Amino acid sequence: MAERVPVYLDCDTGIDDVLAIALLLSRPDLELVGIGSVSGNLDAARAAQNTLQVLDLLGGPPVPVAAGTRDFLTRAYAGGAPDVHGVNGIGDVVLPGTERVLDPRGSVQLLLDLARRHRGALRVVAIGPLTNLAHALARDPELPGLVRDVTVMAGAFLEPGNITPHAEANVFNDPEAADLVFAAPWAITALPVDAARRQRLEADDLAALLAADSPVVSTVGRMLGVYGDFYEGVFGRRLAVLYDPLAAALLTDLVEVTDELVQPVSVVTGDGVERGRTVARPAEELPDRRPCRVVLATEPPFAPLLIEALHSLG
Repeated sequence: MAERVPVYLDCDTGIDDVLAIALLLSRPDLELVGIGSVSGNLDAARAAQNTLQVLDLLGGPPVPVAAGTRDFLTRAYAGGAPDVHGVNGIGDVVLPGTERVLDPRGSVQLLLDLARRHRGALRVVAIGPLTNLAHALARDPELPGLVRDVTVMAGAFLEPGNITPHAEANVFNDPEAADLVFAAPWAITALPVDAARRQRLEADDLAALLAADSPVVSTVGRMLGVYGDFYEGVFGRRLAVLYDPLAAALLTDLVEVTDELVQPVSVVTGDGVERGRTVARPAEELPDRRPCRVVLATEPPFAPLLIEALHSLG
């Protein structure tokens, strides 16, 4: 068997983050070597605790998990998204306590240490605000040369955002951090809402997960209940948009990118109405930035593949 590819996940463990963790754990070709938490769906400390308990639920190996700082680069964390993810971030499902403990290094140092240990091979996936990655770049400007690539669930380019008409939630929470990450000289792929909102679990999928014989799958199905309630108010029917797991799937052969932009990206910062807007520009307008691969569409339908991955975990 070929050597497994090391992956570091940076997340704000809400419901779709759980799905992303499950997908990564299901892949025999990937090795999840570390997870860092960031504030977003909920604060970083609680997201880290969720991650430990979710790893127990999913039967995950002893992956190092470290917490990030509570606040963003220029603004204090002001609360998460309980209407989307529940008060506890995981659909208000109460998981058993865990004997796993947090890595004392914190998210930023964990990432830097793993980048050096797996020099040139580490794939970074960030599915929350990009605060930790910005702090890591500030602490070690050589980081882009140490990792293989970075995949982020971030942005809205040709379609409206999911938190404001201009912005996607992860970028809107910390656009200053996002701009630094897009400016860094690494190979970066962005999965924006343009592509992600097209891949969904529909009502029948949600019902089947909830009714599954597997305790793992049915527990995830219970988490998705809050998600279904929220999206029913948005789309008029119960469903779950697969933002974070689709970003993780870009590291695999499960999905194919069928439409994309390859241009440098900048982020609108400051206090205006366009705060958090992501803009792909011609290379001559941003000559100091490496082009970013912006995914606009993927095939095939991802929901069946994700469901299969969940069932493979028990």
